[in-house]
Amino acid sequence: MARDRNAQDDFISPVRRLLIGLLVLCMFGLFVVWRIDSPRVERIRAAIIDAVVPNFDWAMAPVTGVVNLVSDFRSYQRIYEQNLELRRELQIMKAWREAAMRLDQENAKLRDLNNLALDPQLTYVTGVVLADSGSPFRQSVLLNVGARDGVLDGWPTMDGMGLVGRIAGVGGDTSRVMLVTDTSSRIPVILEGSGQRAILAGDNTINPPLDFIEVPDRVKLADRIVTSGDGGVFPGGLLVGHVVEDSNGRLRARLAADLGRLEFLRVLRSQAIERISDPGTLLAPLQMPDFAAPPDDETAAGEDPADATAGATDG
Repeated sequence: MARDRNAQDDFISPVRRLLIGLLVLCMFGLFVVWRIDSPRVERIRAAIIDAVVPNFDWAMAPVTGVVNLVSDFRSYQRIYEQNLELRRELQIMKAWREAAMRLDQENAKLRDLNNLALDPQLTYVTGVVLADSGSPFRQSVLLNVGARDGVLDGWPTMDGMGLVGRIAGVGGDTSRVMLVTDTSSRIPVILEGSGQRAILAGDNTINPPLDFIEVPDRVKLADRIVTSGDGGVFPGGLLVGHVVEDSNGRLRARLAADLGRLEFLRVLRSQAIERISDPGTLLAPLQMPDFAAPPDDETAAGEDPADATAGATDG
């Protein structure tokens, strides 16, 4: 047994050496051939590549898959780390975005209040909205200006864009504003495009209707709506909104003021209506006609009217 094993080992060792030598020789020859710069050798190399390489795709597939898997894993790890960093930055940016939006809205409204073109004879006081009515049946807000600021009932209020309502109650330090959408609100307006007059009647909706239009057919959509000044409650020329039409064909007003986001309101010190106390020569003096009977001769001569009446009775 020992001899057979030794004889087998003695047979395998030379064969192994021979195979290794042949492999080395083939590799050396392949290297030499690959390094030769000749057109004929180049054609041989191309033929070998075309014959051998496509047949080794199955052998390279696992290696290629492992390489791609490692590359994808590293890429996924980098993406995951970047995602975590972006989420942290996004949370920070959200907080800054909310703060910037609040400041931008407040700044825009204050700029609008300062730059709104109004009648130069009108002065105003700006108040902060403290609260709203919170009732579906009454549309009003509360301001932090009142009698100490000289606010009076009936004065109009505006935000940075258009008419909001009028003062409907004044306290010492606060006042209540009845919005134009309230059911008790009635405002005479003019539709600038057609020159028609109408009444803006509140109905607790965001787009109050336009009633009592003189010639509705002449009204065009998107016409500007401004106060007419009739009645002396509101000054003329205050922007209210634009004409729109609802699904039923009724003309309504799309308000210029943003009633859903009221923060600051401008209370216009509307001038009091001048009342005429002395008509002067505007009216002629009233003369009452004299329907009494003319006096007779006796009365004209100095007789007492009572005696004359008694004598006529006795006769």
